[in-house]
Amino acid sequence: MKFNFDEVIDRKGTNSLKYDFAAEKGKSEDILPLWVADMDFRTVPEVIERLDECVKHGIFGYSNSKAEYFNAVADWFKYNFNWNVKEEWLIKTPGIVFAVAVAVRAFTNEGDSIIIQRPVYYPFGQVIESNKRKVVNNPLKLIDGHYEIDFDDFESKIVNNNVKLFIMCSPHNPVGRVWKEWELRKIGDICIKHNVIVVSDEIHCDFVYPGNKHIVFSSLGKEYENITVTCTAPSKTFNLAGLQVSNIFVSNCELREKFKNSLKATGYDELNTLAIAACQTAYEKGGEWLNELREYIKGNLDFARDFINNNIPEIKLIEPEGTYLIWIDMRSLNMSSEERLDLIENRAKLWLDNGEMFGEEGEGFERINIACPRKTLKRALEQLKKAVKERG
Repeated sequence: MKFNFDEVIDRKGTNSLKYDFAAEKGKSEDILPLWVADMDFRTVPEVIERLDECVKHGIFGYSNSKAEYFNAVADWFKYNFNWNVKEEWLIKTPGIVFAVAVAVRAFTNEGDSIIIQRPVYYPFGQVIESNKRKVVNNPLKLIDGHYEIDFDDFESKIVNNNVKLFIMCSPHNPVGRVWKEWELRKIGDICIKHNVIVVSDEIHCDFVYPGNKHIVFSSLGKEYENITVTCTAPSKTFNLAGLQVSNIFVSNCELREKFKNSLKATGYDELNTLAIAACQTAYEKGGEWLNELREYIKGNLDFARDFINNNIPEIKLIEPEGTYLIWIDMRSLNMSSEERLDLIENRAKLWLDNGEMFGEEGEGFERINIACPRKTLKRALEQLKKAVKERG
């Protein structure tokens, strides 16, 4: 490989949320973190070089993006997903959760119902409730180790609760589903039938395992595009989360104006100066780096699967179709939430994302971030193996 993803980089002392805030989060200082979804790899070398140029220039005034920025983003989605976007559709925000909150305020009123599919990325529910809207849950069904959508429940929940908005996770975090075209069309047709706007979070779109294909929901046809706010960002793909940049696409003029007005009400204006340079450069020059990264993460997945099957058969990997997050079923250990937390944090010395934070459907599960050097992943799984074998 041209890029060294095996290098273990010390992230402590960098104000890293993942590594530097264990004590503040009530964890021990010697805990190994595989929780929050950022990677332990340096980003694209050309991005680092571009940022170095910006820093050496020394002026960090108000900034905005030019046509070259849009072209870089548009070319990426055209080449990788056969999705054609127009410049007037683009609205830049400092993050997708921020954009979801803007959409919630733009398209619903206090007391309105918004549907999500738990277990799902927990900020969705937080944003809905903190804006005084009602969470309606269409829980995913785990059938023979594979998560599926309950379409009948989805439609009945929309009708019975007069749902106005659907926040979709595609690919799905944490269960790792990459939705098939027929699934997207079926759920889209239900939303069209009942006048439900779709906010599609596609932040993990660049991480899909062989045999699966990410389809941008809006690319399926004008009828789907017309009801959708598509949320994209380079943050997961290129490990740029701390620079806070996302690219939101809204083709429907009426929806776009409502979104812009809601954004204006937040007081937010220009993007982070360094984020503009990083995002454009990543989309222009990051393809080779990403291809090798995906190969490495696929190797991590293979390693984790084999290790768990051969050494910790008491737990089960839910086979992911996408994302660099794996969803582990620990229910056969027959532990309470408190007992499992003690096993993981105090005995295994691991900081994972407890499944229950994604909804009650996640009880008994854990989410593990495998975007790290294999040596780190091996250490984590060895510690988990030892804790499971020695449990009382």
